[in-house]
Amino acid sequence: MAIERAEPYGAFNFVVEIEDYADAGFQEVSGLGMSIDVIEYRNGNDPEIRKLTGRRRYPNAVLRRGVIGSLGLFQWIDDASRMGAAAARNVGITLLDEKRDPVVRWNLTGAWPVKYDGPHLHAGTSDIAIEELVLTYEGIKMQ
Repeated sequence: MAIERAEPYGAFNFVVEIEDYADAGFQEVSGLGMSIDVIEYRNGNDPEIRKLTGRRRYPNAVLRRGVIGSLGLFQWIDDASRMGAAAARNVGITLLDEKRDPVVRWNLTGAWPVKYDGPHLHAGTSDIAIEELVLTYEGIKMQ
């Protein structure tokens, strides 16, 4: 699905899809990525150090949105606290172009919530009430 072009795409036009969850409109997504551990190895008295690939690691994904009154995200982390990784779902984040056509998609496999933050409430401001969900995931694929 990845569609190349000369100009970069804007980061403001995207869709989040959480398996078996309907109210997935988010304002911000971060933490999509992967890193590989480096293992340094030296064979006996060989003066050269070799570098080998180690484990893949994935950062936590952070989803933020305005409070809409839906209890689904809180229910998901509540389920995860009782069932652990058995509450895992697949999550898709699709970047859209100006015409709202999909251009690239990140698929998070085996994602489950590890943290929920409710909104910061303050009577002296007119800010939007934002809730935050932090997900851990077992793998990421791009298409």
